[in-house]
Formats: sequence, structure tokens, C-alpha cells
Amino acid sequence: MERTTELRLSGSGGQGLILAGIILAEAAILDGKNALQTQSYGPEARGGASKAEVIISQGEIDYPKVTVPDVVLAMTQEASDKYCGSVAPNGLLLLDTTYVYDLPQSKARVCALPISGIARDEVGKELVANVVALGALVRLTGVVTLDSLTKALLRRIPKGTEAINKKALALGWELGMANQACIIA
Repeated sequence: MERTTELRLSGSGGQGLILAGIILAEAAILDGKNALQTQSYGPEARGGASKAEVIISQGEIDYPKVTVPDVVLAMTQEASDKYCGSVAPNGLLLLDTTYVYDLPQSKARVCALPISGIARDEVGKELVANVVALGALVRLTGVVTLDSLTKALLRRIPKGTEAINKKALALGWELGMANQACIIA
């Protein structure tokens, strides 16, 4: 059976989750997989609800919507409240404890990490929290290779920001590695 992974990246506008979804889908394509990415956000440019959904498969993707996500990333409490109940029972909830204070009960694996705090404190720019999250998410799931993720990232970020984005990705990867209990089998 061909493995398909459905992912929902959620938070608020301005956190870069749409870009993160695009980068993740592009990384999957670089790995020779099929990928589909959709997005939605509130009418506000910053601060409104935002989500990107990505479907990655070795085979054909029959339906263009995420129905029961295998992975939910929630970067805000609102996103956690809205989407964490939809994750598959054996899936992964990746929560940013910088902004998610009330951790949900779930049959999924819950991995609560200070994603935005690490971006702010260790990179010096919270703006790259989406890249820290991608590093952790990919390390925890193995849904794409680090090599493809790095290539896709470097293709999509503004010139001149390569160093801080590479640092953010490495920190996310290390964060994921340090939380082995969250790994999807």
C-alpha cells in the first residue's frame, strides 16, 4: 500500500505557515513524491487565523483536501483549540508552547516544544519560527528528507536570509531529535 501523509500547519497570519506548507510540498516533490498544498487564512494580513494543508504520497493523490490529518502543527492556542481534535489517533500533534498554553488531551502523540521562543532567543528573529517548526516536524515524521527540505527552503526564502534560515532549520532539527518520544513509527 502506498503511504499518504496528510499535514495541517496552523496558527495566525504572519507566522509564515503558508510559506512553510509550500516549502514542505516542494521538498516532497524533490524527493520524488506527489504533493498537494492548499491554504486558507482570515481577512486580516496578520493576526487572523491561518492554515496550510499538505498531502504527500508515493502514489496518486485522489482527493485534494486533508480529511484526517496525520500531523497537526498548532502555533497558537486558537489553532490548537480548532484543529487538534481532528488529528488521527496515531498521528502527531506538534504544539508551540510559546503560544499554546492549554495542551489538549489526545490519542495522538503530543509533542510540545517552545518553537517560537527558540526562534526568538536562539536565532534572534521570531519571524523564522515557521522554519524551526519545519525542522522539528520533518525530524519527527521523516515525511521528507532534510536535504530536500533544505533545498526547497533555500529556493523560497528572500536572498540575504540564508544564514538565519539555515540556523533556524538546524535548531528545529535538533529540537526534533531531542524529542524522540514524539517520533511517528
